[in-house]
Amino acid sequence: MSLLNVNDIHVYYGSIHAIKGVSFEVNEGEIVTLIGANGAGKSTTLNTVGGLLKPRSGHVEFAGNSLVGIAPHKIVSKGMALCPEGRRVFLQLSVRENLEMGAFTRPKGEIEDSIDQIYQLFPRLKERYKQVAGTLSGGEQQMLAMGRAMMSKPKLLMLDEPSMGLAPLLVEQIFSIIQELNKAGTTILLVEQNAQMALSVADRGYVLETGKIVTSGTGKELLQDDAVRKAYLGG
Repeated sequence: MSLLNVNDIHVYYGSIHAIKGVSFEVNEGEIVTLIGANGAGKSTTLNTVGGLLKPRSGHVEFAGNSLVGIAPHKIVSKGMALCPEGRRVFLQLSVRENLEMGAFTRPKGEIEDSIDQIYQLFPRLKERYKQVAGTLSGGEQQMLAMGRAMMSKPKLLMLDEPSMGLAPLLVEQIFSIIQELNKAGTTILLVEQNAQMALSVADRGYVLETGKIVTSGTGKELLQDDAVRKAYLGG
């Protein structure tokens, strides 16, 4: 069943036509990835789906309801969460306070259980729960950003460049957690520069070039596609 439908969206930054008629869908239970070079429009697409940018034309539907014109915080309460590029944790707040900020749409009585679930997923955050987020390592901040997004109990989790700037061992750990979240029932839309890792965990993928989708297929098909391999996989 289709959870997210993006249909022919056009997005502009002033006079710059950044997204040119992008359409794709994410079915319930899938991991879907958008890959492409820097500046291809991946983050712009995610920010448009999440309501941070408004398309000039086209439609975004989530669970059968149009999202166009709906404020980002209302979109979160409908069951969608964005873990942004660059983590954007609240640097002056503690780990626990950051997690609490992610639960602003939830009833107070459910927050403690959710924090416990995040600590099970990310034991490092439990060890550091009193620590100020600005003093965490890059990998720990990425775990915190993902944990904060999961606090809203999203049906769809959007991850923007979760592996950016992380050591290879940490990248593997983050992708393993993405698969765990998916197995536990969270649908995932992943934007990622590391095309090899993204396609290896994705059910399906779309390749963006200068604001347009140029090819799509299953993760396996795209890993074996000669043009994709040449452009994004170093071979």
